Amino acid sequence: MGRCPAVSERDDKKEKTFIIICALCVVISAVIGICFGSVGISASEMLRAIFFEGESVNANIIMFARVPRVAASLLAGCALAVSGVIIQAVLENPLAAPSIIGVNSGAGFFAVLAMALFPGKMSAVPAAAFIGAVVTVMAVYLIAVKNGASKITLVLAGVAVSNLLGAGIDTITTFFPDSLNGITDFKIGGVIGISLSKLYPAWIYIAVGIAAALLLSGELDILSLGDKTAKSLGLNVRASRLALLMAAALLAGAAVSFAGLISFIGLIIPHIARHFIKSGSRRLILASSLLGASFLSFCDVLSRVIFAPYEIQLGIVVSYIGVPFFIYLIMKKRGGRHGDRA
Repeated sequence: MGRCPAVSERDDKKEKTFIIICALCVVISAVIGICFGSVGISASEMLRAIFFEGESVNANIIMFARVPRVAASLLAGCALAVSGVIIQAVLENPLAAPSIIGVNSGAGFFAVLAMALFPGKMSAVPAAAFIGAVVTVMAVYLIAVKNGASKITLVLAGVAVSNLLGAGIDTITTFFPDSLNGITDFKIGGVIGISLSKLYPAWIYIAVGIAAALLLSGELDILSLGDKTAKSLGLNVRASRLALLMAAALLAGAAVSFAGLISFIGLIIPHIARHFIKSGSRRLILASSLLGASFLSFCDVLSRVIFAPYEIQLGIVVSYIGVPFFIYLIMKKRGGRHGDRA
């Protein structure tokens, strides 16, 4: 899944062009995200408000409402997409994703626990979410390795884990209702009402996770050749897998800590990017990060305008897109019928 075959000059140009297009989509989605909403702001009004009218109504809307939402959706989309790339490659399962195998739910459970036990200390939430993501992803990895589970069995195990952790979140909510205002929005996933302060220190975790993923992209390519070949090339397979899974958990946990339990980004985006990127994991990670960021930002705009003047949570829009895509993948892979090994 992450193999690095030789590519022709033509294919190389196509891949670079795709990455440039993804980068442009990030810029376009950010501008649209700032301009569209319950109050429409044109591009000229946006520039005037930012550079010349710092105290105007439009400037306040942009700086305190639109910019935080755009930043949050870009960061979460980037992190979840790259986490999905890593998890799919390490588990050798195209149906795997942070939300599908329960990693998001694990991060969410520990994040909610931190909110309940340490109210007001938002800096503790990303660290707690990371711990939850690590615990869950390692449990799923052990299921895959020890039991030789089929692809569909692994997904079903992830669904079971997600439901169990979801029940855990509901239990915490029952005992700490005063500390968990807005928990419903967190469970659906979204960035309504977010502030830039809530993105700290999660954005640092995401930057570290992306850097680690890029640094370990060579190991990811070697792992895709199979354990025997990887070992013959001198790679410490166990250590590399552990490091990659830790990076995936760091990314998923950080995104969940401020954006909630948004599903399917880590499933959809790697598949789309992989259709255009054939040369290896480094470019796949880069393309997925950009595509995931712009995709989630566009989805956030849809959540504002599709039922205007009412807003819906971002996670609802993503689920409307993700569920049909997931069903399509299951039918395409036919994992349950053939019993493909994870």
